[in-house]
Amino acid sequence: MSGLVTGDAVVLGLRPAKLPSRALALVIDLVAVGTVFVLVSIGMAIATVSLDDAAVAAVTVATFLLVLVGAPIAVETLTHGRSLGKLACGLRVVRDDGGPIRFRHALVRGAMGVVEILATLGAVASVASLVSARGRRLGDVFAGTLVVRERVPAGRAAAVPPPPPWLVGRFAGLDLSAVPDDLWLAARQYLTRMHQLDPVVGRNMSERLAGELAARTGIPAPVGVPAAAFLAAVVNERQARDARRAFGAGPAAAPPAHPAPMQHVAPLAHPVPEQVAPVRSVGDDSAAAVPRVDAVRPPAGGFAPPA
Repeated sequence: MSGLVTGDAVVLGLRPAKLPSRALALVIDLVAVGTVFVLVSIGMAIATVSLDDAAVAAVTVATFLLVLVGAPIAVETLTHGRSLGKLACGLRVVRDDGGPIRFRHALVRGAMGVVEILATLGAVASVASLVSARGRRLGDVFAGTLVVRERVPAGRAAAVPPPPPWLVGRFAGLDLSAVPDDLWLAARQYLTRMHQLDPVVGRNMSERLAGELAARTGIPAPVGVPAAAFLAAVVNERQARDARRAFGAGPAAAPPAHPAPMQHVAPLAHPVPEQVAPVRSVGDDSAAAVPRVDAVRPPAGGFAPPA
């Protein structure tokens, strides 16, 4: 499910970076790291002039590992996938599901980069990127990451819509550890494109994704909640947890004062009001009755599942 395909044969996916832009970003990174390595090496050579050859060799190896290997790993971890070259070219390293990378992702990419880039002057990385359908080098394959274009033309950036307010925080205790990255990616892709799909195709796709997500978490969608709204609420909870891990106390919405235990998600209490009684003044037969409410209408600009 790494590439979600609709009934109209439209592939919904991230925008992988092409080899030329990745190569340019890599050149900028290598120039920056190489400059730092030369300056640090000169400083270490002056500081270790009185040491023997074995000590100088050990210092040289340590400098190589810290500057050429450790520095890129630290930069990608702290910037969440944006090195100097990627920032200049509008690229970013993300997980397969589109989320921010962590230290383990940067560590695997950096370790593989020693063989792919430094030892072979980038030949192995170039061949792997050309062979891969999404332009991934071996480090991306083993780390489960992808380099994507972060800058998109105006009007084409697609964000995951927020869930309905009455679902925010409802899945705060849900165990999401068994949900694979490709399912997260498929859910995110659907939510960002659901209003562009045929209504029947979109409804079938949302129900299928919601069923797979419920099977992975062991908790079905509450009764009366549309499949698209359920997907939006769970994806929002995943993003809130990622934000808290990446930035500390992130802008996640506060859970309800007395959240329901997630071992069993009870049906929503009257999620769709059936009718509102008419309001009449005493002795006034001309007062207009409040019209029947057949569906919950979200506020303007909020989440609205496709019809």
